[in-house]
Amino acid sequence: MSLTTRIIPVLLLRNRGLEKSIRFSDFKYVGCPVNAARVFSNRNADELVLLDTLATAHDRKPPLDIIKEIADETFMPLTVGGGIRTVDDMWALLKTGADRVAVNTAALENPELITAGAERFGRQCMVVSLDIKKSPDGGYEVYTHAGSQPTGLDPVNAAAMLEKAGAGEILLTSIDRDGTLEGYDVPLTRAVADAVSIPVIACGGAGSLAHLSEVCYEGHASAAAAGAFFLFYGRRRVVLITYPTDKDLRAHFKEEHVRPKPLAAPISMATARH
Repeated sequence: MSLTTRIIPVLLLRNRGLEKSIRFSDFKYVGCPVNAARVFSNRNADELVLLDTLATAHDRKPPLDIIKEIADETFMPLTVGGGIRTVDDMWALLKTGADRVAVNTAALENPELITAGAERFGRQCMVVSLDIKKSPDGGYEVYTHAGSQPTGLDPVNAAAMLEKAGAGEILLTSIDRDGTLEGYDVPLTRAVADAVSIPVIACGGAGSLAHLSEVCYEGHASAAAAGAFFLFYGRRRVVLITYPTDKDLRAHFKEEHVRPKPLAAPISMATARH
């Protein structure tokens, strides 16, 4: 796709298979991650995000054999997250075939990890994943450990802090909207996007092409990501992996109106070394 806005499928890896959640629970089996990645690659998806949602809880890393197979058989940029605790964990994913790494829990617990990763690999490789819930008082709070543990952190402050630490991009997911197909949390996305100078990928709630364009135009997101919208069809949520055509996207996006922030430049010219 030649549009400047990126449209990104997000796949959730659980026990070596793909599952999709609703509000980070009620998981439904989708299929084989490699087959799904092939479909998105064949349909010219801009890039792919693969998140192992059980890696942190099980104190392990994403399965490198699956990542390698996806990287070897597809042509789109690949971001992988799950269980990353050290710079060596990042390097293991990058040398296996990932183009970028997504860090969630460890980034909040140890922001220096993002700094170290950016210094070694360049900040364009550092994606920080922020999972957000809306509080009863109308505010927002960042959650870690696959959305199970509150941090007390405001997402705007957390995003600004992590940008300063070396993050090159923010993957911002609304837990409340996840898998609902009801649309993104546009005010949340806009608040975070306006607070940082790095790109923000909006995720959680997409159910139509109009939702994708809305979160970019009204929410100031640099990219729109989705899971259920690309994986299910109809009210019964029948598994049907799809991706919009250039014609469909151009009907909702006008390039002259999209001015996304550029991907962050490297902090240093450090070469990745094992």
